[in-house]
Amino acid sequence: MSAVRLLAVGFIVLCTSVAWFTLGATVVNRTGESDAALGQEVAKLWGGQHQQVAPHVVVERPRKDVQETLEKDDQGRVITRRVTKDVVDSVPVPLDQSRVRVAIDLEPRRKGLLWYDTYGVTFHASYRLHNPDPAERKLVVGFRFPSSEGLYDDFAFRLGGAEIAPGTDLSQGVTAPIVLPPGGETSLEVGYRSRGLGPWTYAFAPSGVSQVRDFQLDLDTGFHDVDFPAGSLSPTAHGPRDGGHASSWRFTSLVTGQTIGMDPPDRLHPGPLAARITFFAPVSLLFFVTVMVILGVLRGQSLHPMNFFFLAAAFFAFHLLLAYLVDHVDVHVAFAAASAVSIFLVVSYLRVVAGLRTALVEAGAAQLVFLVLFGYAFFFEGFTGLTVTVGAILTLFVLMQMTARVDWSAVFARTART
Repeated sequence: MSAVRLLAVGFIVLCTSVAWFTLGATVVNRTGESDAALGQEVAKLWGGQHQQVAPHVVVERPRKDVQETLEKDDQGRVITRRVTKDVVDSVPVPLDQSRVRVAIDLEPRRKGLLWYDTYGVTFHASYRLHNPDPAERKLVVGFRFPSSEGLYDDFAFRLGGAEIAPGTDLSQGVTAPIVLPPGGETSLEVGYRSRGLGPWTYAFAPSGVSQVRDFQLDLDTGFHDVDFPAGSLSPTAHGPRDGGHASSWRFTSLVTGQTIGMDPPDRLHPGPLAARITFFAPVSLLFFVTVMVILGVLRGQSLHPMNFFFLAAAFFAFHLLLAYLVDHVDVHVAFAAASAVSIFLVVSYLRVVAGLRTALVEAGAAQLVFLVLFGYAFFFEGFTGLTVTVGAILTLFVLMQMTARVDWSAVFARTART
């Protein structure tokens, strides 16, 4: 392999890399457009992200408000007039006790190049509240739905044991008044079945810092890989249960601005996966070309740059087929089909060019390692870099052992004469 041929092979690798980066950018763009359009469709059909806020309770305290106004009398003199108005102050009242039970079953939906974390949720909560004043007061209890795009079946709202029928306008939730004697207590029960998308969270207040007393929330999921969103409170206890995972939060007295939450496990997204494999493709081709060049030197029969051109095209065919096949079939099926097509192209071509042994033992094995196995490493998040590193080190070891006795001065002198 002369220096001119090596430069030609390097140019082929460079041009193929540009094609791969273009293809990867196309997949990224398609994924972004798909998410923008299909994400809204999934939210409308299934339900949006759920952020359940604890009930908001206020006590109404009437008082007299005296205001002074300036007026002119009949003689044009400015006089001060006092006006007394009845004013009602609405003062927030913290809940005395919260017992919340939530059950979530994951039912992911695939749209285009992405999976969406859709789930069914069953919510039931009971609360205790009281009149903090030494006089009879009216308390107003408000409950907000976790998502304006959700559907709520078996909705129940009981205040003081009485069923409260939802109003006609539920965009702001449900609001109900109750009159309590001095220091009087009452109960509130809320429940529903719904469907949501993405993380599920429970907030103690719509915004800001709030006080929490005697709080308990039990969350059961029908899946094991439960994560907790950043900025949320860690559970006080959690662990596996039959067929799923159980988490609980218990607080005696707490002041916080954080939330409680659960993030469903992410499935393997076909679009981003295909893009990552495509962007990594130049590294796979570089390993493959290096091995084939060195093996050609060892056997004294190097491939022509045009042969490498067709081999690079066969590598590119793998990613091109994968990028557009993941739209229609399972990502594992798409990966297997693209691998089979690419290996068939390389082996069938080199069988004619260099013989069956070179096609199967050398090129086929190298392609299986550097294209298929390196690509499949992207299916295991967190292990991709380690897999590629170990593969690169093993490849380096094998090549060093194979070429340890090669007189490279003689090799390059021979190629220079030819």
